[in-house]
Amino acid sequence: MGRKLDPTRKEKRGPGRKARKQRGAEVELARFLPPEPETGKKKLSSHGRKRAAKRRLAAGGGPAGRRPLGGGGGRDPTGQTARGRPGFSDGNSKWLAPAKAKKTQPKGNHVELSSDGEVEEGSWEMEEEEEEQGSSDEMVDDYGASSSEEEELLPIEKAALKQKSDREGLSEDDSEEEEEEEEEEAEEASKQKMGQKEEEGPDLQINLDIDEHFKLPTSEEIEKEDILFISEPPDLHVIHQRIQGNVEVLQDFAGRREEGRSRQEYLALLRRDMAAYYSYSDFLLAKLMDIFPLPELINFLEANEVPRPVTIRTNTLKTRRRDLAQALINRGVNLDPLGKWSKTGLVIYDSTVPIGATPEYLAGHYMLQGASSLLPVMALAPQENERILDMCCAPGGKTSYIAQLMKNTGMILANDSSAERLRSVVGNLHRLGVTNAVVSNCDGRQFPKVLGGFDRVLLDAPCSGTGIISKDPAVKTNKDEQDILRCAHLQKELILSAIDSVNAASETGGYIVYCTCSITVEENEWVVDYALKKRNVRLVPTGLDFGKEGFTRFKDRRFHPSLKSARRFYPHTHNMDGFFIAKLKKFSNAIPQARKDEEPAPSAVPDTVTEPPPKKKKLEASKADKEQKLPQPALKKKRSLQAQRRPLKA
Repeated sequence: MGRKLDPTRKEKRGPGRKARKQRGAEVELARFLPPEPETGKKKLSSHGRKRAAKRRLAAGGGPAGRRPLGGGGGRDPTGQTARGRPGFSDGNSKWLAPAKAKKTQPKGNHVELSSDGEVEEGSWEMEEEEEEQGSSDEMVDDYGASSSEEEELLPIEKAALKQKSDREGLSEDDSEEEEEEEEEEAEEASKQKMGQKEEEGPDLQINLDIDEHFKLPTSEEIEKEDILFISEPPDLHVIHQRIQGNVEVLQDFAGRREEGRSRQEYLALLRRDMAAYYSYSDFLLAKLMDIFPLPELINFLEANEVPRPVTIRTNTLKTRRRDLAQALINRGVNLDPLGKWSKTGLVIYDSTVPIGATPEYLAGHYMLQGASSLLPVMALAPQENERILDMCCAPGGKTSYIAQLMKNTGMILANDSSAERLRSVVGNLHRLGVTNAVVSNCDGRQFPKVLGGFDRVLLDAPCSGTGIISKDPAVKTNKDEQDILRCAHLQKELILSAIDSVNAASETGGYIVYCTCSITVEENEWVVDYALKKRNVRLVPTGLDFGKEGFTRFKDRRFHPSLKSARRFYPHTHNMDGFFIAKLKKFSNAIPQARKDEEPAPSAVPDTVTEPPPKKKKLEASKADKEQKLPQPALKKKRSLQAQRRPLKA
């Protein structure tokens, strides 16, 4: 049945698995078989000779003049070899049998290539006969060794055995030629490597010389750069390299400095380069260089160029953080919990919907709020049924967080001096469902006279904003010494008003939390140290597990040792806005009297004109009144008499 097979037109097939799948594979295999010993023919490559040797071993013949392992080729249990030749019987003949093919062809169509490249039929039939006669289930490799032996050997030993057997399967001439080829390849590879090293050597040496020896530019070079800056933008890459080299020299100044150059010259150049590279004013850079060490200063400046991650606070008055996170994930928001220190915060990486316009936001389930803004409320730790004052509350994030922790009990007075900013406070409180807050528009400095007796007070004082440069880059250039001192003066007045508004006899409270979004010492430690001298308060731990300690000494000033309990947060360290937090405990409502050695309390407007004592004021006023009551002729006569008496007195 079917078509008759024409042996003349039949395509040859090889014995391997891959050869059976691909037609005409024997034609390709024949090119790699060892050729007949004839002169003038092309020699096989080392890879081809290895494959030919493996094929001979698999066929069971083995190379001439070499005895296989165990004393004979693959024999069956009856003592006959695979070719049918007589031989000795061996009890271990099972594991001496060569590996057999997994797939077999039907009888009559078996084709096998011999070592000479000729087709041998019936080889697959012989393998089937050997399987029927009974071969062991144990796998045997191509070299006559069982898999159990290979399991005992290390991988490197297995590779060595295979390489040794391959080399033994080749003739001596072939092995010598193979060794010569390997030596030539190794020499070529070594020459290429040496050439690459010779090419890269000068450039690498130049770079090392540049890194090792940093030289300060002369005054003439600096003047030329200043002239070029006017017409062309500066080369930021060159400036950045100079900053790095300058910092390395300053870290090991004794070993790397140039002779005859002072440290001030290096610092002046560094400040100039950083001002040009990061676009800061000289005043602000000088302030930052006093606060941070040089390596940390570079990290701080780099962190200010990157925006802080977007964070939200869950409103537990309406939902839970787990439910809110699931709802936002379903809307295509990629988020994670803010950290172990916060039970309500979530950090958002990216979103397919606007975070400030989702149905959950409009329903008041969360509030867009920075991570650093959560810390002052956590330090305040408000309790239920307390009376709390938020002296500078806009835009209402901290106020709503206080109401959330109090579970809408007690009373919160949300005050701010700006009526326009109070509109956002009212909107947020209504959206978030806060019902225990009263909004007021008063000056915080007059607050003890308006209302007092609070259990706790939160003072987020207005400041220069040097901790939120990533949000407001204008701070880099628009702040000067007068702005810092003006803010510090206002903060001193506000902190005294906040302390006076607290009732020291409160059973659960009597605490004041002072915080700013600035990192300057004049607005933070200086203000708190002033409050410690002017009122009966002491610093207590904030309750925050992380953050850097406050300064107890800065330049030539010394602050109270308890300022270590204050906390500082930086963008390059904690990945949040720069913040300062201090917690005070009031232990007496009495106001201590000012001492002569202490600085006077600040007034709302600095005194610029010296006024005379009150007695002199009264005498001058009485004289002026008498002169106004006299008639004009009498007044002229009196003045003439006074003029006549003057020379007599002299």
